[in-house]
Amino acid sequence: MAVEERVDAATRDGTLITLLGRELQVGDRAPDFLLVDTDLNEVSLADTGSKVRILSLVHSVDTGVCHTETIRFDEEAAKLDDVDVLTISIDLPFALKRWAEAEDVRHHQLLSAYRNPQFGIDYGVTMKDLRLLSRTILVLDKDNVIRYAEYLPEVVAEPDYDDVLAATRQVASAG
Repeated sequence: MAVEERVDAATRDGTLITLLGRELQVGDRAPDFLLVDTDLNEVSLADTGSKVRILSLVHSVDTGVCHTETIRFDEEAAKLDDVDVLTISIDLPFALKRWAEAEDVRHHQLLSAYRNPQFGIDYGVTMKDLRLLSRTILVLDKDNVIRYAEYLPEVVAEPDYDDVLAATRQVASAG
């Protein structure tokens, strides 16, 4: 089956980029995945539990905006009851662990898609030429249904944290 190519779906520093895979919509069920945590354990979507989850998809925690975003979501995760935050990148698990320890990121889970390129395609976030994940924020309810989706049109821009957090609180309060 051919992979959908979304030509000029986003920009990176103003340069048009093509994304692979279908853009997921609010109401879609989040595709299952098999990723790797910072201790090299495999983690599936089912393993992430039945809480409301924020999925923060980033290029690499070693880039400026991804660094800032991951720190911000870690700070917010410490304040959110019954919500888990997952940051997902293509970074190697060793790099994620080193970075998290250096930055004292300990309130949410960092996961690597380095062994599973299908993840980026299934979530519609693989930047075709770079093979990195395009910046995207998804909020999943307890049943893995997407209740908020922000595919950033400029992949080096930060997400709208206030919108993400408001949507997350609304989903969490709905039970």
